[in-house]
Amino acid sequence: MNRQERRAAAKHSPKPAPQNPQIARSLEAAKQGQSLFNLGRYAEALECFNAFEKFNPNVAPLYQTRGLCLQRLGRFAEAQADFERSIALNPGEAETHKNLGTLHSRLGRMDQAFASFDRALALRPNFPAALNEKARALWSLQLLEDAFATFHRSLAVAPDNADTIWNLALLQMLTGDFERGWLGREARWKAPSLGLAERGFSQARWLGDRPLEGRSILLHADEALGDSIQFARYASMVAALGARVILEVKPAVRQLLAGIRGVADCIDRSSTQSLAFDLHCPLGSLPLAFGTRLDTIPFAQGYLPVPPTEHMRAWEDRLGRRTRVRVGLVWSGDPGHKNDHNRSIALRALAPLLDCDVQFVSLQKGIRNEDRAFLAERPDVVDLTDQLTDFSATAALMSCLDLVISVDTSVVHLAGALGIPVWTMLPFNPDWRWLLNRDDSPWYRSMRLFRQPKRDDWASVVDSVRRELAALVSTSRSHAKALAR
Repeated sequence: MNRQERRAAAKHSPKPAPQNPQIARSLEAAKQGQSLFNLGRYAEALECFNAFEKFNPNVAPLYQTRGLCLQRLGRFAEAQADFERSIALNPGEAETHKNLGTLHSRLGRMDQAFASFDRALALRPNFPAALNEKARALWSLQLLEDAFATFHRSLAVAPDNADTIWNLALLQMLTGDFERGWLGREARWKAPSLGLAERGFSQARWLGDRPLEGRSILLHADEALGDSIQFARYASMVAALGARVILEVKPAVRQLLAGIRGVADCIDRSSTQSLAFDLHCPLGSLPLAFGTRLDTIPFAQGYLPVPPTEHMRAWEDRLGRRTRVRVGLVWSGDPGHKNDHNRSIALRALAPLLDCDVQFVSLQKGIRNEDRAFLAERPDVVDLTDQLTDFSATAALMSCLDLVISVDTSVVHLAGALGIPVWTMLPFNPDWRWLLNRDDSPWYRSMRLFRQPKRDDWASVVDSVRRELAALVSTSRSHAKALAR
């Protein structure tokens, strides 16, 4: 839960009427529930709020906060019922209308979402959070001019609102305006919705503003694993300026990224406290430091070294004799990711692909129960993922494949950084880095993009991928026959 949501929840936390012993106990439950909610322990918080409700059934803030709790738990119908109950008890609270609008938007009910946002703004015309959520909803429909206008309206009300600056920056990046976008992304440290905190280093932050010759610099991960892989390409450029580069990343990618040219040492965060260095820079700020534009993105052809031969040979032995095109598959990301509902797909939805005459190899870690059941029905899909200990192991397996097909996860960054052909399946409203209206990526030359033509239309994406895969198989067969003559 972010700081802004905690403040709103505290403001609207349940407050009962005059105390008797039972009400006193319920008040204590409400306070405990609020504390648990602030810690992100939503299931426990829900129990406390339920205990409070037994003796305080008509307290509007209860349903406001419990609705947020239920929403975090993925219990959307119950969350909606609580928001609507809160509105029935207190129809003049703009925050609740905004929260209901956000829930409708999350579920794709856009007419209802806009009605709720507009009601919130009728009650509080200068309500930055409602303006931001409305802009994000417009953006999700690719009504980009309206989204830009609404973000700017929000900034006119609160010019220093870091959440607005951050969201506007992502929209600018999506539309190719890197110059303003990189600057706006620096607001991530102050944006309550992100919950990030600056590291508090005593050393100065480097943003390309001072010489590096003879100095040591810590480049540290500040976002997800895919971002670390994407932005680690800049380590070589920093080293070329004369710096000794220390790269700090999460353990899962440490061995993988240690091999990038120019990296003197690659560590995880546990080793940083005792480390000596002169300057530091978050990995996500390196594109700003180098003034990256669409036409100056470095190392799009790949920048990770080829995995050790012995590691690849071990995977070749596990895969067996190569008789068909080998294709790696990834269909879902981290379920805890706030955009997972938009980017992940059920394995069953890829069934049309599985009928193609290729050897499919699962690269999917963290398989969900419903996908595991379907995978058990498809013994033709090779699943060696229990032997994928980290991203360097995945890189070695991936290097034994002809192609990777994946939704938008860290795996596509890994494939692109290795220069391995990768087809990325994107939702209608993609992440900023994939831009709009193009089937290639300036970040990775080996990547092709397959986009939803409309919201939630994965069937069209799978159909397009299937046609291209069939063409690839046909070409491969023709090539093999020509060589056999």
